[in-house]
Amino acid sequence: MDIRAIVMGVAFAVMWSSAFTSARIIVAAAPPLTALSLRFLISGLLGVLIARMLGQSWHLTRGQWRATIVFGVCQNALYLGLNFVAMQTIEAGLAAIIASTMPLLVGLAGWLIFGERIGALGVVGLLAGVLGVVIIMGARLSGGGVDMYGLALCVAGVFALTFATLAVRGATSGGNFLMVVGLQMLVGSLVLGGAAMGLETIVVDWSWTLIAAFAYTTLVPGLAATLVWFMLVNRIGAVKAATFHFLNPFLGVAIAAVILNEQLGLREGFGVAVIMGGILAVQLSKQKRVR
Repeated sequence: MDIRAIVMGVAFAVMWSSAFTSARIIVAAAPPLTALSLRFLISGLLGVLIARMLGQSWHLTRGQWRATIVFGVCQNALYLGLNFVAMQTIEAGLAAIIASTMPLLVGLAGWLIFGERIGALGVVGLLAGVLGVVIIMGARLSGGGVDMYGLALCVAGVFALTFATLAVRGATSGGNFLMVVGLQMLVGSLVLGGAAMGLETIVVDWSWTLIAAFAYTTLVPGLAATLVWFMLVNRIGAVKAATFHFLNPFLGVAIAAVILNEQLGLREGFGVAVIMGGILAVQLSKQKRVR
């Protein structure tokens, strides 16, 4: 792995992790599902436009359309929709920590359900991940400052993302990666828009902070992170690229602390470090399998 790949991987992790902080700012001033639907509409249209400029086709195979719809519903509508609603009462750092456990859940499901061999390192990583979550949840719940409904939505969201990841395993974009991602965003926008019309009243507390946060989450985590991930996977492969996920818990908490002034106790910080180690161990065990 060269320096350029490392820079790209860290940049992707920073952009992915920062999405929780910008989302927290947005949902404090606007209806979450409506805002997210509009974000995906803009990001999706831009993604499709850029894909067409790159010569990519929207004539997908049946398998590609199935993967597009599953990911659009489960990742964009359910996972992110539930997280946006949850962050009305849940801190961005906690939401980022929960979402960051997705690689651990995928590894656990692959081991228990699909019989994938993960080796001793992978098992240690899974156990470390569980321990880290227990440490953080114990610290948060003992303090009594966690909204259980919001927490449940975050947990449901990461399970939806895990299901989507497992459901489309082995699916390929056929060279139309950005087109597929753009269409996934449009699927998510459609589902979220329908839910928003039935569940939300549009009341917005307009400010420059809201506009900046919305523009940022639309263009940076929404689109730029996708492009960087695409280039990273092309450079070093999906398995090695996924190793950078171990940075997400720390970066999610750190960015929320700097911008939103969220606090992190010593026990919680230790729990974050344990989860990071667990994710790294699981990802490294996958690299050993593909060698």
